[in-house]
Amino acid sequence: MTDERAPIRVLLADDHTLVRRGVRLILDGEPDLTVVAEAGDGAEAVERARAGDIDLAVLDVAMPRMTGLQAARELSRLLPDLRILILTMYDNEQYFFEALKAGAGGYVLKSVADRDLVEACRAAVRDEPFIYPGAERALVRSYLERLRRGADVDGLPDRFITEREEEILKLVAEGHTSREIGTLLFISVKTVERHRANLLQKLGMRDRLELTRYAIRAGLIDP
Repeated sequence: MTDERAPIRVLLADDHTLVRRGVRLILDGEPDLTVVAEAGDGAEAVERARAGDIDLAVLDVAMPRMTGLQAARELSRLLPDLRILILTMYDNEQYFFEALKAGAGGYVLKSVADRDLVEACRAAVRDEPFIYPGAERALVRSYLERLRRGADVDGLPDRFITEREEEILKLVAEGHTSREIGTLLFISVKTVERHRANLLQKLGMRDRLELTRYAIRAGLIDP
C-alpha cells in the first residue's frame, strides 16, 4: 500500500484502556493506518462502526456486554464490507474457528501484536486471511480429523452451543438474574430458563458456578 492512498481507518475495541493505548501506538506509528475510534465493549464497537467512516474493526474476544465474537457476527450482518480482525490473548483453536465463522479475516495474538498486527491489518483490507502459525496447525488437524471421521470437509466445525445460548451463558456468568437477562435480550424469563437448562445439559454442568468457570475458560468474561 502506498502512502498516496488514504490511511486505513481503524476501530479498536478492548475493555482495557492500557491495551488500547498500546495497540494504538503500534497502529498510529504506521503511515497507512490510523485509529479513528475506540470502544470499551462489543456493543459500543457495533454502535461506533455503524456510525460510519471505519474500514477495519479490531476486536478483543473477552469484553463486557457483548464479546468480540458476538460483535463480529453482528457487524458481519450489518456491514458486510467492513473488515474485521480478532485480537486476543487466547491461543485457542475453538476461538479461531469461531472467529472465522463470525466473519473475521484474521486472528492475532496479543503476545505478538507488535510483530503481527500491522501486517494483519493490511492483509484484512486486501481481503486476504491472516493466520498465525498455531492456527495453521489447528486447521490442518481439524481437516485431517474430519477426513478420518468421514465428515464434510467443506465447512468449519459445528458450533457446540448456539449464539443465543452463548449470550445467555455470558450474562449468567456476569451475575445477572433470569429476569434481568430476559429484559436485556427482550425474551421471557421462561425462555431464559429453558436456554439455561439446555446449557447445563449440553455442558454437563450443575449450577451457575460451573457455568461461570466455563465462561472464563471460553473467554466470554475475564477472570
